Amino acid sequence: MAHTGEAGRLPLTARAIAAAFALCAPLAVVPAAAADTTAPARLIRDVQGRGHLSPVNGRTVARVPGVVTAVTGNGFWMQDPRPDRDDATSEGVFVFTRTRPTAAVGDAVRVDGRVSEFRSGGPASPHLGRTEIDATATLVEARGVPVPPPVVLGPAGRRAPSAVVDADHAGPGQIDVETRGRFVPGRDAIDFYESLEGMRVRVEDAVAVGPSRAGEVPVLPADGRGAGERTGRGGLLLRADDPNPERVVLDDALAPLPAMNVGDRLPGANDGVLDYGYGAFKLLLTATPRRRDGGLPRETTRPQRDGELAVATVDMNGLSPDAPAARFRALAADVVDGLRNPDLIAVTGLQDNSGAADDGTVAADQTVAELVTAISAAGGPAYDWRSVSPRDNADGGVRGGNVRAGFLFRTDRGLGFVDRSATGAPADPTVGVSAGTDPALTPVRAVPGPADGGGPGKVALSSSPGRVAPADPAWSAARKPVAGEVTWRGRRIVVIANHWFASGDDQPLFGRHQPPLRPSEWRRDAQARVVAGFVRSLRAVDRDADVIVAGDLNEREFAAPLRTLTDGTGLRGLPSRTPAKDRYTTVVDGNSQMSEHILLSPSLGERRHEYEIVHRNAEFADRAGDHDPTIVRIDLSPEKPREKTAKKR
Repeated sequence: MAHTGEAGRLPLTARAIAAAFALCAPLAVVPAAAADTTAPARLIRDVQGRGHLSPVNGRTVARVPGVVTAVTGNGFWMQDPRPDRDDATSEGVFVFTRTRPTAAVGDAVRVDGRVSEFRSGGPASPHLGRTEIDATATLVEARGVPVPPPVVLGPAGRRAPSAVVDADHAGPGQIDVETRGRFVPGRDAIDFYESLEGMRVRVEDAVAVGPSRAGEVPVLPADGRGAGERTGRGGLLLRADDPNPERVVLDDALAPLPAMNVGDRLPGANDGVLDYGYGAFKLLLTATPRRRDGGLPRETTRPQRDGELAVATVDMNGLSPDAPAARFRALAADVVDGLRNPDLIAVTGLQDNSGAADDGTVAADQTVAELVTAISAAGGPAYDWRSVSPRDNADGGVRGGNVRAGFLFRTDRGLGFVDRSATGAPADPTVGVSAGTDPALTPVRAVPGPADGGGPGKVALSSSPGRVAPADPAWSAARKPVAGEVTWRGRRIVVIANHWFASGDDQPLFGRHQPPLRPSEWRRDAQARVVAGFVRSLRAVDRDADVIVAGDLNEREFAAPLRTLTDGTGLRGLPSRTPAKDRYTTVVDGNSQMSEHILLSPSLGERRHEYEIVHRNAEFADRAGDHDPTIVRIDLSPEKPREKTAKKR
């Protein structure tokens, strides 16, 4: 069934629509302004042109004909009912009216105005411009005209290039695709979607490859046929050489969207207008689609056995006492039901007692107390907590939130946390204060282990918990890693909880600069070097040191910072040994990718172990956070021989 403006009508041919255009008489002028008789008459395809920028940008146009296809609060989209055969030129455009337009869907109009390129984020932003006509007059020539038929995306219609975003640029450095390079919609996805900007577009039998978030849902047309590599649960896997430009992001700007999980479907045809804003092309559906539940379950793991040390990662996604009780219960369920109560959890994303209130608070004991209480209420054990409180607003993230990394641990199965003050350690010349004065500024060091468990000569920490090189520029306005020394039935282990720099400063995939720069990766690479240096210092004291690096590294397993972290450290990244279809902990705009990581030193990596990513959050609209927890169970039974990695079951 056709949507808005087509109810009760069969689609007409372009010739029939054109005839209706020619025969109709003017009905109204909106607003009441005289048509511009001096500007040359243009068609929409003349305004759009064969490129990212309009060839008449900044000029006045008159009597541009079109049929209104969708209306919003400050303008409308219109499309030419008589398209040419050139797929490189869009036949649709947005008309900016500033206030609610009088023109309605199905009106045949002619528009006077000035052509402009609206760039979300301002003129200096990396986003593409959206071609639009800033209307000075809109002449309604007929009402009830059938809207032009939509372009179908996918195997049954026009198919987006699947492997590249800007194939016409093979040289070094970047180009601005708006001003350089060839416009090749058949090869470049960024050009492909630009050629459809402002037009009616249809997705048939769409399947969600990401959860609903901020009024948007990423989908694949045609139930994902012909798309890139899929995950085992219906998502779309991000690969080093394929950003999956075949994804289509649905937006609720014109009609509400149902809450969706990965694998949910929108059966039948769903139509909208293709728009662009803030680094992404978005399909604004003009009617609310019907959702079919995909039945995606939340995963659980098995409990650890006697002799197995279970270490997990959990991202709390800015948890504070301001969060609703339901969120604490959901996170507790992740720990108790999903992870089956691990011995040690590397926690990231936990805020202070006042949340985002910028009131000088840095302590997080109330946040932790509510979380521990929720875990106990869910049937879990009594967990304890260790961390180092940051200095106020020194660690980035939400201002006032003072997010930090730390450790939740249980002691009823043989694990103990070693508490050691840094008092008496030498001063840190990079900080200029005596060690022990402020734990947030005091760097932790590798030292020979005392005879208090773990065996003589084993490596220990100068302070536990202690921060890793907190004054290093790599951690400027970023969360500092925290190292903790624990014992497991007499065996000394160093665990480093990390929350590396996020990717908010990166250029968008569908931006004007190609290939897009990822400056955040440079920050993470610098952070990887610092953590790698600390691991090497531990192994310099004891080559067989038991070391675990865990947490939210905000990076894909194939990226340079992960190679930097493992180079010369002996660390073994566990995600890279997981089957590709399960190798993701978060879903970003429909791309399933890694963010949480666990790495083991050789002395632990050679033991029998099982690693799992427990998919409970990233794929769901109703979730406690946006990252999936991960867990490794290491068999440290003294009678067990060392063996190679046991991959995920």
